[in-house]
Amino acid sequence: MYSDNNHSNDNSANELVKSSQTPTAQSALKHLARRSFLRKIGIGAALLAPGAALLTGSAKAFAASGKQKLTRGDVAILQLLAAAELIEADLWQQYTELGGVDAPMTGYTAALQILDGDQPQYISDNTDDEISHATFLNAYLHSKGEKGVNLDAFRTLPSSQATGAQQIGRLTNLTQLTVDTSWWTRYRSTTNPDFGATFPDAVPSLNTGQHTAIPRNNAELDDPNNPSDHVKAIAFTAGFHFGFIEQGGTSLYATLAQKVTSLEVLRVLISIGGSEIMHFQTWQDKAGNATPLTDFDPVNNSSVTFEDLTTGQPETLQSNLIMPEPCEFISPSLPACAIIRPSGPGQLDATGAINSFIADGLFIGQSAQFLQLIKALARAADAAQRQVD
Repeated sequence: MYSDNNHSNDNSANELVKSSQTPTAQSALKHLARRSFLRKIGIGAALLAPGAALLTGSAKAFAASGKQKLTRGDVAILQLLAAAELIEADLWQQYTELGGVDAPMTGYTAALQILDGDQPQYISDNTDDEISHATFLNAYLHSKGEKGVNLDAFRTLPSSQATGAQQIGRLTNLTQLTVDTSWWTRYRSTTNPDFGATFPDAVPSLNTGQHTAIPRNNAELDDPNNPSDHVKAIAFTAGFHFGFIEQGGTSLYATLAQKVTSLEVLRVLISIGGSEIMHFQTWQDKAGNATPLTDFDPVNNSSVTFEDLTTGQPETLQSNLIMPEPCEFISPSLPACAIIRPSGPGQLDATGAINSFIADGLFIGQSAQFLQLIKALARAADAAQRQVD
């Protein structure tokens, strides 16, 4: 959750673009019960367009049109967000294949529905949204004559072997997660991390060791009529991981919006950021319905314990307190205000967001080249400054 102060030569991203050879892309995304408008415009195929380069698009035609170009800072912010949304689309696709509305009915889907009966629909819709964000941001960059982002060269991580999972390369690893659940107590607290406040984990054992949030094989799909505690633990881990992922985007868009120059780019960020807030609110409302259990995972050699958060808990843990508590904002001398937090510099900025993904275990197994690229994109976004005439 902290910024990376290692400001090595950021030309590494440009060199990486020049040297990368993008392999033939994976086959088009499986039908995932997307909303009809997403199916009509073929968003899944757009994400995996054959032969796409790491940075895509040409500025030549645009430059000839005489339209106003974006500042380098605005471009850097949009490219970082496009990369982040591609990463989120990848992980949400994995959740959808095994837990969405088109997923096989298994003990895993039944356990997800303990959190909420509509959980498969929410998972599928969140997936739709992240895919649309990634596609829009790249298309918007292209419309301004700028390079978009394509990460297909890094789709190298293995898929789950459970029935329902496509056997394609992935950007993210959902089987070795270390999930920071302090977002739960942060929004129930009357203090603000922008003023140095820190927060305990709602599920401390999730932030210790490694945990899987998806079934790794058919043995972990289980009986839909009687899911085991082990499969419930996998589903409940996913439930808290959903909130972890979406709280990052919530603060990231609020932080980066303060750096943009173009009013239109500001409109893009606050509009997509608002959608991320809706995601976070949904998952914050569902995770707390996890039922009490303790489970040991022999693969990751780790244990997890979920407590009953629905009754007898202090306000910092109470599951139905899903609205943000008023806290300090801008200045301690001002009245407390209910806000998205953090949003100040040096908190969950672009580099902090990427570092939190790394700490989460999302990129275990990824190449050093991939980490080098996304860190360079994050540093470029953090270096952006609002330009005022």
